[in-house]
Amino acid sequence: MLLPRTIRLDQSDAVIFAQPAEPGEWSVPGTFLFVDRPLDTLSRKEQIAFRSGFLGIASFGWSTLAVVSEARAEDRAEAVSQLAHQLVDHLGAPSLAAALPAAEEEIALAGELCRGHDVGTLLALHRTMDDTGIREQFRTLKPRADTAFAAEYLGGHDRAFHLVETDEDDDGIDLVSMGDGGDRP
Repeated sequence: MLLPRTIRLDQSDAVIFAQPAEPGEWSVPGTFLFVDRPLDTLSRKEQIAFRSGFLGIASFGWSTLAVVSEARAEDRAEAVSQLAHQLVDHLGAPSLAAALPAAEEEIALAGELCRGHDVGTLLALHRTMDDTGIREQFRTLKPRADTAFAAEYLGGHDRAFHLVETDEDDDGIDLVSMGDGGDRP
């Protein structure tokens, strides 16, 4: 079976979220944390988590991306149990027995997000809120085969740009003239 895990391709999550998730945690969308909370009552970092965060189950922290990962039945059961405990500890669920069905539902939703995707596919999330409620959009990014600039720790998700420093004394390209159509050198 497949479940999403948090992934950190750079250190931005540690800066933008009040509580960042640790890389490799099982995760769920976590939208339930924003139900009945007006956006204007959220702090700036909570707004960022609302807009684009996956909830890491172990830390109850946020991650910008999740990665489709293989999970054993024991992993899934542990994720359900861990999330149920978090619902009691952080949200005041009256008991573990009361929290288990909600945790099961969230883990099932997380599994559905992964269905039909290859292991290693990145998941990104964008939430909005309007008069009818919260809307979620999910996007995927599949890893590329190794490129000349790929780093092993990125797992095929290399950067969009690769900058190379040179020793050449070249004036380079004048981006300003290219932008206005001018003929400047």
